Amino acid sequence: MLSTSARCLRNSGSKLPRTQLRTAATQAQKRAGDISDAFVSLSGQDFKPLGPEYAALKQRLIRGHEDKVQESWNRLLRDLREEIPHIVELGSKVIPEIDFRDLDSASEDFNAALKSRGVAVVRGVVSEEEALKWKEDLREYIRRNPQTKAFPPDNPQVFELYWSRPQILARAHPNLLKTQRFLMSYWHSSPSAPISTQHPTSYADRLRMRLPGDAKFALGPHVDGGSVERWDERGYGLGGVYEDIWKGQWEKFDPWEAECRLPVVSDLHQGVGACSMFRMYQGWLSMSKTGPFEGTLLVNPLLAKATAYYLLRPFFTPRKGLAEPSTQSTSESLSNISDFLSEDNWQLELPVTSALQGATPGHGQELSPVFHPHLHLQNTMVHVPRVRPGDYVAWHCDTIHAVDQKHAGQSDSSVLYIPACPLTEGNAKGLVKQRETFIRGTPSPDFGGGVGESEHVGRVRVEDMEGLVGVEGCRAMGLKEWDSGEDGLARGQREVLERANEILGFGG
Repeated sequence: MLSTSARCLRNSGSKLPRTQLRTAATQAQKRAGDISDAFVSLSGQDFKPLGPEYAALKQRLIRGHEDKVQESWNRLLRDLREEIPHIVELGSKVIPEIDFRDLDSASEDFNAALKSRGVAVVRGVVSEEEALKWKEDLREYIRRNPQTKAFPPDNPQVFELYWSRPQILARAHPNLLKTQRFLMSYWHSSPSAPISTQHPTSYADRLRMRLPGDAKFALGPHVDGGSVERWDERGYGLGGVYEDIWKGQWEKFDPWEAECRLPVVSDLHQGVGACSMFRMYQGWLSMSKTGPFEGTLLVNPLLAKATAYYLLRPFFTPRKGLAEPSTQSTSESLSNISDFLSEDNWQLELPVTSALQGATPGHGQELSPVFHPHLHLQNTMVHVPRVRPGDYVAWHCDTIHAVDQKHAGQSDSSVLYIPACPLTEGNAKGLVKQRETFIRGTPSPDFGGGVGESEHVGRVRVEDMEGLVGVEGCRAMGLKEWDSGEDGLARGQREVLERANEILGFGG
């Protein structure tokens, strides 16, 4: 029995392989939704207390290491206190930038900054003219298909589109694929690890066209890739991603080690918009001239330290809370805040509660100055530098990020969301599901279900693909066989290419 993919590829008349593809297990669509469903704060829901099983989980994670975890927390707070003033002083200048033309000769300063900050701007990945043409084509696609779902419905800013021609072209653009290879090369793993950062896989995500004055798409500091899953043994615990943090050795945590992330399950609760593929970076390609406070992105450039902090925060509670500010002078208030944040004021939580501040099953991880006071989020969330059409912005998958609370600019802030995903066995399985939705025209599998673009006029069809994006673009989409015999492959790369071909149904 042929899968939907196989039947469509056979009947399309395209030049894509005629090999019999294995039947893909059809996964039930997630319920229909939009970007607001991914976050409690956008959906208008309240954060609900977690069940007692999370208290037991917290106890298991640090059992036998309690003293070391306390000492590790104290060191972390001291390090944050030293580095945060540096971040505040530099602001957007702390984020490294590089021109696309210089990718083959990146400076040591850029390399060090990217590894430390986890964020980068790559200038001129595609021409301004091409990026602006894509934006106009998208507007026409939306105009021709007024049934397109978007958030908020009364004044759309984020569109539930995945299969438009501009999106397909952008994801498969040779310059974008080269940029993704470059950025993913900063991750590391053993040569035998079944992963290839030199073979990007295409992840179908949405697009944003945020208009001046908008204050509804006001998404505060958050981290994607799950929430409670980061603590759960069945989630990130499957790879021991944060094991050093739980053992009281946060400094040993390496956010750039890839092999430990291969077994991770980042969507245990089938959240709408919760990513099931391994995205080394989240990213977007700009289609606008956009600067700070103009509906753009903010990031927290503390990467490893911020990650360790939001993971350890649920294990600690203050001995003494903050006094009411109305009863204090300015100097007394500042002294009170300093005393409140001091490591001497924070102790391991007893009795252990189920709280995982800002984490809710099925939703993204959210952060706030109240829940995460030592991060000083009101000061350490910095805007990305001003971008132009064709610039690509990427940030590490553990990075805290947000969007401007209000778009105070004069023109649209438009981007195509395009993360950077390596080839892994898990991502190949994701491509199988994504390929099915592409052929049907329904939403990308991680997102809300429904009819999507299945009835849209002008969406890309499978028979158009090879002529539109070439061999490499088709491979990234799971539509053409990878070349597992190419020269220079490490053992793990060759293994994952062969395994991906099997999963995708090519040969064998």
